[in-house]
Amino acid sequence: MADGQAINPHLSGNLAPIHSEDDFDLTVAGRIPDSLHGAYYRNGPNPQFEPRGQYHAFIGDGMIHGFFLDPDSNTARYRNRWVRTPRWQAEHKAGRSLFGGMGLPSDPSVANINPGGANTNIVWHGGKLMALQEQSEPFQIDPAGMEKGVFMNTGGKFTAHPKIDPHTGELVWFAYSAGPQPLTNLIDYGVTDATGRVVRRDRFAAPFASMMHDFMVTRNYVLFPVLPLSMDMTRAMKGLPPIAWEPGKGAFVGVMKRNAGIDAIRWFEMDPNYIFHPMNAWEDGSKIHCEVMEYPSAPLFPMADGSPPQHAEAVLTRWTIDLAASTNAVKREKLDDLYAEFPRLDERFAGLPYRHGWYVANVGHRNPLIFNSIAHIDYATGKRTTLTMNPGDSVGEPIFVPRSATAPEGDGHVIVLVHRAASNHSELMILNAQDITGAPEAVLKLPRRVPAGFHGNWMPT
Repeated sequence: MADGQAINPHLSGNLAPIHSEDDFDLTVAGRIPDSLHGAYYRNGPNPQFEPRGQYHAFIGDGMIHGFFLDPDSNTARYRNRWVRTPRWQAEHKAGRSLFGGMGLPSDPSVANINPGGANTNIVWHGGKLMALQEQSEPFQIDPAGMEKGVFMNTGGKFTAHPKIDPHTGELVWFAYSAGPQPLTNLIDYGVTDATGRVVRRDRFAAPFASMMHDFMVTRNYVLFPVLPLSMDMTRAMKGLPPIAWEPGKGAFVGVMKRNAGIDAIRWFEMDPNYIFHPMNAWEDGSKIHCEVMEYPSAPLFPMADGSPPQHAEAVLTRWTIDLAASTNAVKREKLDDLYAEFPRLDERFAGLPYRHGWYVANVGHRNPLIFNSIAHIDYATGKRTTLTMNPGDSVGEPIFVPRSATAPEGDGHVIVLVHRAASNHSELMILNAQDITGAPEAVLKLPRRVPAGFHGNWMPT
């Protein structure tokens, strides 16, 4: 890096990329629980080459980190591979970056190549392991070798955050800025049945074009948060940010019965705020409750006039929508005071009333990209338990795995990746989900670090 050049926080520290694909056995301290026979996959950005332009982690090449656990022999192995998208293959062949800071082609030779990096989430559904990134089709990969892969055909753009209905096995999803034109207010709503067949894809217009990273699904309803992280092609053509915080647009939540047509969407309103991730949503009579990580403004994105982003951190908040009320206002209630993100739950209760949730948080630390704590909240008692790492260490998204298919809600394990700053290596830590501050059940130690990433999931075998 040239003298005086600013350090990009998306390319430094534990967000700095690694440059090798590896296979090795892990050192296991403790005992891998009998119920953890399977694989934990984690996705995240890892640029193959020095990026062109102003790089943002949201557009880096995807890299899958696979942890394969065998409690019978109390052994584990690790394998990481870049997601071999057409973009990755073209750059690999050229030996250099061919895409710019927004992830768009910066070289005419790749003008017709899908720019998707499949870098955000990884989900198992319908017998397929899919690497996901918003605005791109799912990228199906081989769950064992993690090398062979191809973009699937769902009929258009997709989301990084589909929801699996625990009763029907359906995959419920959406896509913002749908259609061939960029930065539009069109949204697609889709459903894939339990076998992996797309059975519904409908399109509707939102109040304005918004970057809608995630959405909410209950047993009977789907909710679309259209928040003022606006997208504007006219603004972009003037040299201003194509995606920017614009609170004057207002904030809306579209609510629709899952078995209804798109003309049944009802729009509710609230003061401007932003969310990347909800924890869950559920029905309570005529009311729908949504637990979300709410920011007062969108972090990491500039203002519409091009001025720098506002500093913003999220806290756990409940949105309540009353379908029987005469008002279209959303009630908001702060549930916690920790700055937090990446909320997860026992997925057997997705879209249903539930008791337990887990998330990452910052305690005595103010970095919107890196978190130093894990928290567990019990909604029945209101008790929050927090585990904070050693100074400099950081944690990734906590994943819950039930002790058995019939275990009570929250009875199981939390899997979390930890970066140990002093030794610059990573550990996969397995905690008792009901006692996260107790001694780990097992710790799987890597000889190097796993870069900070986004989302992962457990696949039992």
